[in-house]
Amino acid sequence: MASSSEAMAPPLLALLGPTASGKTEAATAVAERLGAEIVSVDSMLVYRGMDVGTAKPGPDELARIRHHLLDVADPSEPFSVARYQALAREAIEDIRARGRAILLAGGTVLYERAVVDDLEFPVTDPDVRSALVAEAERLGALAMYERLTSSDPVAAAKIEPGNVRRTIRALEVERLTGRPFSSFAEAWERYDSGRVRAAAIEMPRAILADRIEKRMTEMLERGLLDEVRSLVGRGFGGWLTSSQAIGYAEFARHLAGAWTFDEAVAGTVRRTKALARRQMAFLRKDPRIRWFEAGAAGAITLVEDLVRYLEGRPDG
Repeated sequence: MASSSEAMAPPLLALLGPTASGKTEAATAVAERLGAEIVSVDSMLVYRGMDVGTAKPGPDELARIRHHLLDVADPSEPFSVARYQALAREAIEDIRARGRAILLAGGTVLYERAVVDDLEFPVTDPDVRSALVAEAERLGALAMYERLTSSDPVAAAKIEPGNVRRTIRALEVERLTGRPFSSFAEAWERYDSGRVRAAAIEMPRAILADRIEKRMTEMLERGLLDEVRSLVGRGFGGWLTSSQAIGYAEFARHLAGAWTFDEAVAGTVRRTKALARRQMAFLRKDPRIRWFEAGAAGAITLVEDLVRYLEGRPDG
């Protein structure tokens, strides 16, 4: 739960939007104008050694503005949203103690809401999970779903009866916490306007698609393939095939001989476009966000408008 000091703190400021919309460049310029430090709300920027493929802020941005929550984990280690939340809260407390403003910047809505809102993330336990998996194998998915329906009908109503993985997760949380799984989701439906003043970037889909394709070319020119080769050589190949590591997974497959170079490029572009669509869908659920439309040049053209709004000026 938020502390009383957190409850009395001024709203956080946020600059959000889909991948390739130009947030990084714009956020640096906006933070300079606001006298703010940037707290990244991006699930991939936490990993060390993954710079080119994640469009991590470069030396220029890092020299101009202090950034937090970059390079805090190795690609091979587990990194949960709960861990991110704890680190982000520490960073925010430190920034506030030094009298600086805070600008959240990124496109991972789960991370942004973990920082802004009073969300809880249930614990996990491998032993409990294994026991439930064994029960599911013995009794069947429907029996496990019926058990969940009896104990937590609200959660069950949002899960397909045949989705044994989600059913087991809900039962695991119930067993570990003594609370229904659905109780942890209640905060997701609340959007406290006093917690954040958020701006988000939007642009026509065709323009965003073109920017994604151009950024793919730029990443290759900056050495994405060498970056993936280095990570695979350090033994992170298994991790790099995970569904989240867009670009890294595709080019790891190329280096393994499973995909051609062109297939890796096309796969990366395709998944990046799908990610952008998901990001926009999630962002549009938050009624607190004010939208700013950018053109082909990206969010950097909106800096004046963004600063005016985030400062809370009447004409913003």
